[in-house]
Amino acid sequence: MDIKQETNGTELTMFLSGRLDTVAAVDFEKALDAVSKDVTLLIVDCAELSYVASSGLRMFLRAQKRMNAQGKLVVRHVQESVMEVFSMTGFDSLLQIEN
Repeated sequence: MDIKQETNGTELTMFLSGRLDTVAAVDFEKALDAVSKDVTLLIVDCAELSYVASSGLRMFLRAQKRMNAQGKLVVRHVQESVMEVFSMTGFDSLLQIEN
């Protein structure tokens, strides 16, 4: 998986591409840990994310908890295969998902 980031003031967008599996979840966790306390809107763009494992879901939950404390999390451009996982696990009701 690859993670690219763009910052615009207090808004941070993370672009995820590839597979968010057990190994990649560690990289996503490090990226989340590095998010500044000044960020009030975290956007996770999943347009190029093709797969998410349970460890990846755990990182989305971690991001949601973090942003509940300091702002807002928005997940955008979720591919159908990833959306199916979100739907089956109930994450579609936990996360703010926009397309």
